[in-house]
Amino acid sequence: MFELNKATMIYDADKEEKVYAMKEIDLELPDTGLVGIIGPSGSGKSTMMYAMSTLKKLTAGDILYNGESLSTISDKRRQELRRNEFGFVFQRHYLIPYMTAIENAIVASNDPASEARKKAVKILTDIGLKEKELNKTPSKLSGGQRQRVAIARAMMNDPKVLFADEPTASLDHENAYLVMGRLKEYSRNRLVVVITHDRSIIRDADMFVEIWDGSVSNVGGAVL
Repeated sequence: MFELNKATMIYDADKEEKVYAMKEIDLELPDTGLVGIIGPSGSGKSTMMYAMSTLKKLTAGDILYNGESLSTISDKRRQELRRNEFGFVFQRHYLIPYMTAIENAIVASNDPASEARKKAVKILTDIGLKEKELNKTPSKLSGGQRQRVAIARAMMNDPKVLFADEPTASLDHENAYLVMGRLKEYSRNRLVVVITHDRSIIRDADMFVEIWDGSVSNVGGAVL
């Protein structure tokens, strides 16, 4: 599904001392499955996710999505991919403060309102939100609960690719494994890319990619 060819991202490119967030990365990702991108803070793993999801443009090289170059597509095509094929979970939840958990989950849904609401309730309860919490606004929810609402929102349109940047950072281990179990289930027919520094939460990953100083240091199957 994704093919990275000499993918390079340079910050401060106009300065004498360049900072490589990604350095000539060659990598292929499968069409389906749970893929963990592992690395310490500042290693370039989030930059790689942003480049694959069209949120950032490469300095050099290319990324192909189903054979289509993401470096040359139009802004309109980027918007279509983000709305119809990609889903996003960021480290910050970016919920709308005056909306309830359910309303936040369905805010960008393509489904009719009644259908979207039923779908949101199922997803939210599947990943650990209680019924009494569904109609609370973000200020009445814990950090972990808000993050679960953000995950539900990302799943609402059944994206072919779900990008998750540290999706369990605000969860305790029990709820982190609950969420990762749901993401693993979701990845049976879709691609889920999880960015993390915590190897334990992607122990069931189908593939892992280790990033170090902007380069791929290791690629493997099951995470040990």
